[in-house]
Amino acid sequence: MPPPVTIAEPAWLREFKAFIMRGNVIDLAVGIIIGAAFTAIVASVVEDLINPIIGLLIGGIDFSNLFVVITGQRQPSLEATRQGGAAVLAIGKFINAVIKFAIVAFAVFWLVKILSRFKAKEEAKPSTPPAPTPTEALLTEIRDELRGQRPPAA
Repeated sequence: MPPPVTIAEPAWLREFKAFIMRGNVIDLAVGIIIGAAFTAIVASVVEDLINPIIGLLIGGIDFSNLFVVITGQRQPSLEATRQGGAAVLAIGKFINAVIKFAIVAFAVFWLVKILSRFKAKEEAKPSTPPAPTPTEALLTEIRDELRGQRPPAA
């Protein structure tokens, strides 16, 4: 039976594997996944909690469905108006996006602030002195030997 044929791994594939397995890339991927989940939570908070409260405060208007028709016929909802071919300014959706951005920016601000505080504490910790070089260690031994040969002071 002939020996199996081996296929050499392309250099680009080795480089790609090395790139993917670097810590920064994996950290970035985890951050993106957590960020996407956090964005979904923020979207729910804005659309399901904040908008109804704002709508109640401004007279019972469905805040997320607030829009102005530029051309075309107005329908009962934004989606129906858009499906009817009308050009609209979706003011409510824009305000939702601004609120979502503000919440995410605020959360990122606090996250960076907390991480900076931890980093500052870590940098403030006293570090252990570096180990002596071989030359310094040898000189220390010589000094100690010379001290041992001296007669005691009277």
